[in-house]
Amino acid sequence: MIPLHLGALHPVEQIATIVLAFGPFVVLGIVIMVRRRAEADEDLDEADEHGVEPRRREEH
Repeated sequence: MIPLHLGALHPVEQIATIVLAFGPFVVLGIVIMVRRRAEADEDLDEADEHGVEPRRREEH
């Protein structure tokens, strides 16, 4: 279904509008996921260096 509030946009314009509206949030989500994974790897490496069992994050 074509959103009526966009009016009579060309299909390319509709795609561009959707990408501009939601694209930054998708990119932000990917950046957060990559950074959390990198931080978790750093925590594991640090724990291995000190011979300590890594702390586990509580899942909500």
